Amino acid sequence: MFRIVLFAFFLSTSQLMCAQELNCTVTVNSDQVSQTNQQIFRTLERSLSDFVNKNKWTNRVYNENERVNARLFITVTQYESDRFDANIQIQSSRPVFNSSYESPVFNYKDDSFNFQYQEFQPLVYNENVFESNLIAVVSYYVYIILGLDADTFSLEGGDEMFRKAQNIVTQAQGSNAAGWKQETGSRSRFELVDNLLSNSFREYRIAMYNYHRKGLDILGDNNSTGKQIIAGSMRLFETLIKRRPNAFLIQTFFDSKSEEIKNIFSDGPKVDIVKLKETLNRVAPFYSNTWNQIKY
Repeated sequence: MFRIVLFAFFLSTSQLMCAQELNCTVTVNSDQVSQTNQQIFRTLERSLSDFVNKNKWTNRVYNENERVNARLFITVTQYESDRFDANIQIQSSRPVFNSSYESPVFNYKDDSFNFQYQEFQPLVYNENVFESNLIAVVSYYVYIILGLDADTFSLEGGDEMFRKAQNIVTQAQGSNAAGWKQETGSRSRFELVDNLLSNSFREYRIAMYNYHRKGLDILGDNNSTGKQIIAGSMRLFETLIKRRPNAFLIQTFFDSKSEEIKNIFSDGPKVDIVKLKETLNRVAPFYSNTWNQIKY
């Protein structure tokens, strides 16, 4: 009997240790492609779903209910033989403490996505070798998702994952595939992860932690304090834009958060909304229409 109990313990422990990090829905849309046989797109969708969700990406332990919720939307715009032109939309979210609400963390569309793929081709990630642009791009965004999620729970907690993503960028430099190189004015994969790891953008990562862990997670228990902390996070962006106007990371933050911020400050305990809206219009003027909808 003791051996049975011991075996069951080790079995459950091994399953916990091997728990994957992501709960990701992958969608491959081929509506723009004139292709009679749609099977290859369905096979690609299943293969990518298995690749993302069944691979073990880090050494961290995730319980089943701690897996990061994410979505990958791949829209194929051209297809010929084994060559695909596409774009990829990446979305991720994290739960808010003491609520059923999922807060959006990352919402980004990458238009520079082309790759080669043959049906039933095995998808295997090798962190030491650039093997295909399909594997590299998807793996890169997996690490970005995991790194940003970690940043919302601990200050700069995503460093390990961002360095993994940066390693993929380094390996991809010689591939001539679009989106990997540092180019003036280009919002490339290079720029995204380089900014995330740069001390010049540290306010962004502090804001990510303060906004989520110190702000959102306490709203249920102390709405007024949570709002004050979230408003303070916006002032960190104000500091950042004085040094780095039009920062790429600020755009990605508000692409995910604009509606949420509007909803947070449209009811409940009051904060200085006039001052907050002035700050928001300085750091994210591209969402001025949203800020004007904040009712109080």
